[in-house]
Amino acid sequence: MSISREKLEFKFREEYQRLNEQQQKAVRTIEGPVMVIAGPGTGKTQILACRIGKILLDTDVQPENILCLTYTDAGVVAMRKRLQQFIGPAAYKVQLGTFHSFCNEVIQDNLPYFEKHSLDPISELEKIQLFKDHIDSFPKDHPFKRYRGDVYYETKNMMNLFSTMKREGWTPTFILEKIDQYLASLPERDEFIAKRATKEFKKGEVRTDRIEKEKEKMNRLRAAVLEFDPVQQVMKKKNRYDFEDMINWVIQAFEQSPTLLSDYQERYQYILVDEYQDTSGSQNKLVELLISYWEVPNIFVVGDDDQSIFRFQGANVANMTGLANRYATDLVRIVLAENYRSTQPILDVSTSLIQRNQERLINTLPGLTKELKAAHETKKTIQHPPRIWEFDTQRLEIIGITKKAEELIKEGVEPGRIGIIYKEHKYGEEIAGYLQQLQIPYYTKRSADLLQLPLIRKILLLLRYLQAEHDVPYSGDELLFELLHLDLFGIAPLEIAKLSLEAAGRKQSDLNGSIRALLHEKTNGAGADLFTNTQPLAKASTLLEELIAAVPNTTLQQLLEKIIQQTGLLAQVMQHTDKHEWLRILTAFFDFVKEETHRKPDLTVEGLLNLIDLMQKEKLSLPYVQVSGNEKGINLLTAHGSKGLEYQYVFIAGALADKWEKKRKPSDGYSYPDNLFGLSTGGSNEEELRRLFYVAVTRAEEHLFITYSKFNNKGKELEPSRFVIELMDGFKIPVERVMLDQEVISSFANLALAAPAKPEIAQIEDDVLAPLLARFTMNVTALNNYLHCPLEFYYRTLIRIPSPKNEATEFGSAVHTALEKLFRRMLDSGTETFPDKSIFIQDFEQHMRRYRESFTKEQFKRRMEYGQIILSDYYDHSLAGFNKIVAIERNIRNVVVEGIPLKGKLDKLEFDGKMVNVVDYKTGDPEKGAEKLSGPTAKNPLGGDYWRQAVFYKILVDHYEQRGWQAVSTEFDFIEPTKQKEYHRKKIVITSADVEIVKEQIKMVWDKIQAKDFYTGCGKSECHWCNFVKSHQLAIELHELEEEDGALQD
Repeated sequence: MSISREKLEFKFREEYQRLNEQQQKAVRTIEGPVMVIAGPGTGKTQILACRIGKILLDTDVQPENILCLTYTDAGVVAMRKRLQQFIGPAAYKVQLGTFHSFCNEVIQDNLPYFEKHSLDPISELEKIQLFKDHIDSFPKDHPFKRYRGDVYYETKNMMNLFSTMKREGWTPTFILEKIDQYLASLPERDEFIAKRATKEFKKGEVRTDRIEKEKEKMNRLRAAVLEFDPVQQVMKKKNRYDFEDMINWVIQAFEQSPTLLSDYQERYQYILVDEYQDTSGSQNKLVELLISYWEVPNIFVVGDDDQSIFRFQGANVANMTGLANRYATDLVRIVLAENYRSTQPILDVSTSLIQRNQERLINTLPGLTKELKAAHETKKTIQHPPRIWEFDTQRLEIIGITKKAEELIKEGVEPGRIGIIYKEHKYGEEIAGYLQQLQIPYYTKRSADLLQLPLIRKILLLLRYLQAEHDVPYSGDELLFELLHLDLFGIAPLEIAKLSLEAAGRKQSDLNGSIRALLHEKTNGAGADLFTNTQPLAKASTLLEELIAAVPNTTLQQLLEKIIQQTGLLAQVMQHTDKHEWLRILTAFFDFVKEETHRKPDLTVEGLLNLIDLMQKEKLSLPYVQVSGNEKGINLLTAHGSKGLEYQYVFIAGALADKWEKKRKPSDGYSYPDNLFGLSTGGSNEEELRRLFYVAVTRAEEHLFITYSKFNNKGKELEPSRFVIELMDGFKIPVERVMLDQEVISSFANLALAAPAKPEIAQIEDDVLAPLLARFTMNVTALNNYLHCPLEFYYRTLIRIPSPKNEATEFGSAVHTALEKLFRRMLDSGTETFPDKSIFIQDFEQHMRRYRESFTKEQFKRRMEYGQIILSDYYDHSLAGFNKIVAIERNIRNVVVEGIPLKGKLDKLEFDGKMVNVVDYKTGDPEKGAEKLSGPTAKNPLGGDYWRQAVFYKILVDHYEQRGWQAVSTEFDFIEPTKQKEYHRKKIVITSADVEIVKEQIKMVWDKIQAKDFYTGCGKSECHWCNFVKSHQLAIELHELEEEDGALQD
C-alpha cells in the first residue's frame, strides 16, 4: 500500500511548523550520524515520528527500509501510535520494536544461521541447580570451594555476573585484561598514595595495603570470570539458553556471516534508536554492526544521560561518548532543552539537583549545555513553587497525601492527572487501601509471586489433594476439609462441619472415617437421591472422584484443563468484576505448567508440586505483574515505573534516607575495575539514585509535593533523603510541617477498621481491550475464528483463554517440522539432494520426543508409530515430484491492505520466476477437509476455511513489497492418506473475484473487531463458546442487549 504523499506532506508541514528550532534541525538532518540529547518533556517521540515522515518525503526509501529500535514495549506502542498520525496504516510497515523483538525476528527469519531448534530457555530454578552442581565440581583448592556454612554462597553472585557479562557483551578475556590494566594502574593513582606519614607508610609512598585489598577483590572477580565458559558449555549440553543470549547470537551471526549482515544493512538504510542512554553493551554492538558498512552512516540516536536509570553503573554516558568519538568529524549534536511539560520552578529545582552529578555528558563532551526552559504557552507562566511537606509519622504522611488527592478531585482535577511516586511499593499499598475505602479510582502495577495469589492457591490446594489421594487413598482428609470450603463448590460451612463430625464418629466405630469415603457413600449409597437433590456436596464428591481417576490417565496439562473447566473455575473467573486480571493470572499459571512440562515431558502432579516446593525453598517467586485499577485513576507507581509519564500533580512520597540512599542496592557480589567502559571513574551509587530522583521530579507538570515523615509508626526518628536536603539548601525550598486535624485522623482510622469496600473494577473492559486492539494484526486464524463465531474470536484470539497442547496439534507440528527440515537439508546440501528417508523420520521422532508433554504414554506410542508409517509412505510417494525452487517457513509481516495490518506464516513457497504457488501442509482426514476447500456457495456463503486461507495467503504474498512476488495458487498437501491409501494435494487457483471477496471479509471483520463487536455469539447449537456463555449465564454480562432473547442469534 503506497503512502498518500499529499496527505503526508500536509501532515508533515502542520507538525513541522509546531516544532522549535532545535527540534526542526533534528527532523531535517536526515543524512549522516545525529545525536539528540533530549531532556525530559522536550518532545523526543514527536521528533522521531516527524523525522521518519521527513525521510519518506525526501528520499525514495520505503517504510520497510527504516529501522527504529527502542528500549521497552511501551515505547514501541507510543511510537507506533504517533507514527500512524503521520503516515497512516503504513506505520505498520516501519520496522519498529525492541532490541529483543528485532533479534527474535532475525533468528526466526534465518533459522539455518542459528540452528537453535533444540534449545529451550533455562528457568531460574534450573539455573540455580546448574550453578550448584558446577560449584560441587570445583577442586578442593578452588577459591570458591567451601565445606561449611553456605557452601553455595557464590551461586547468585556468579549468576548475576554472567548475566551482566552477556548484557554488556564482555568476554572473559576482555574482563581479565581490564583487571590486569586496573591493578597495574593502582600505584599511580592518588587514592593509593599516602597523604601523610603513618607507622607503616611515609607521606608520598604507595599504600600497598590498599592495593592488596584491591587485589583480593579482583582475584575473586577473576576466579568467577574463569567459570563463565565452563558454565556455558554445561548449558549447551543441557540444551538451555539465557534470555540475554539472543542478542549475542545475532551479533555472532552477523560477525561470522557477511552475507547475512549485508542483507540487513541493505534493507535498513536509516536507523533510529530511542532511549540510547539505556542500551546495553551488546545492544550497542548490534547497532554498530548494522551501521558498519558506511563511513558516514544514517544513524539517529536520542537519549538523555541524566535519565539513565536502567544502565550498568558507570555506563550511562559510555554509549553516547563512544558514538560521539567514533564519528567526531561528521556527527551532528543537538540538545533539546525547551520543555513542554513542566513549569519553570519545577525545571529549576530539577536542574539544581542533577547539576551535582559529575558523570554527565556536558562534563565529557566540550561545548554542550543543557539548561531546561519552560516552553509550553500556558505552563511557562505558572509559578507554583515546589513544596516539601514534613509529617510527624509515616501513617500521617499517607493520610495527608490521600486527603490532598481527595480534595483535588473534589475541586475538579481528573484522578488520572495525579501521580503518587515512591521508592518502595509499601507506600503504594497503604495509599491504595485508603483510596479503595474512599471509592477513589486508582491504578497501580506491582510485581507479585503468582504462586501466592489466592486464585492459584486454590488450584494448588486441589492438586495437593488429588496427589495425596492418588498416592494413598483417604490420606487427604485435612486438605479435603479446606478444599470443600472453597467458593467453587458453594457448600455451606455448616454442612461441611456436620460431615466432618459424622466422619469423626465413624472412626470411633471402626468404620472408614474418611470424609472422602463418607461423601462417596452418601452420593452413591442408600439415600443418595435425597443427598443429591439437597446438597452440592454430592456434586463435589462426583467431581473429585473423576479428577482423582484422571491423575494417572491424562497429561498434566489436560488435568489442569479439567480442573479449570469442570470445577467451574473458568466460569467464576469470567463472571468476576476483575475478570481480565483473573484471566491473566490463570493464563500465566497455565503457561508456567506448559513450560515445565516441556522441560520434563513426563512431569506429574507430584513432580509439579515438588518443583513448586523447591522454588519456595530457594526463595524463588514466579514473577507476575499484578495490575489494579485503570489508568484513569490516581497513578501509584515507583520512581523507576514513572519514567516517560507525566502528571499535573506529583507527590514524591517517603523521601527518606533509609528508603533512598541508605537502602543498600543488591550487590553482584563482586567489585568491578573502573576501566570497563574506558572511563577513569565509574558512576557512584549516589549519582545513580540522584538521576532516579531527578526522573521522579521531572514527571510533574504544574505542582510538585515532596513528602517525608519525622518518625516511623513505632516512634523511631527518621532522616530525610539527602536529595531533599540538597533542595532545601541549594534551592532554598522551605519545609512545611503539615498538621492534620484530629477529626481527619479519626475518620481515616475508621476507614482502616471498616470492612473492605468492594474493589473498583480493576480492568474496565474498554481499558483492557484498547491496547489489545491497538496491537492487533489480522492473520487467517483470527479471521476464521471470527467468522465461525465472534465469541470464539473473543475468547481464543483476543483474551486467550488458557488451553493445553493436545496430541493432534502436536502430532501435526511434528510432521510439519520433519517436512521443513527435509527441504532445509535439500537447500543446504548445495546439490539439491534430499536426505535419506531415515533422517526425515528421525526429525519427526526428535520433535515428538522434544514435545513429549503433549501426550499420554499410550498416545505417544500410538502417534509415534502412526507417524513413522505415514511419513515413510509419503516420502516414497512424493519425493520425486517435489519442486526444488522453494522458500521454507516464510514469516510475512508488516503487510498493510486497505489500511489493515496483516501477517502470516507460510509453510512453503514454490517459485516459477516471480510467480508463487503457496504450499500448506495439513494433517488429519483429507476427506473431511474437502468441504473446507470450496469457495462461497448458497449453503456456505462465506466459503470454506481452507479456501479463505488460500486467498488470504495470496493477498499476503502479493502485498509483500520487499520481494515483488505474485501468488497464483495455494496448494494443500495432505500428509495423511485416505482410507484407500491415496495421498491428495489440492490446488486452488485464485481468481481476482476470490481476492475481492476475502478482502471484503477482512475489512468487515476488522471493522467489527475495532468496533468491539464480538460479544454476540453465532447461536449454533454445536458452538462450544456459545454453550459456554449460556451454561454459565455470561451472556448479559458480556453484552448488554435491548432484547434479552436476541443475545445469541444466527
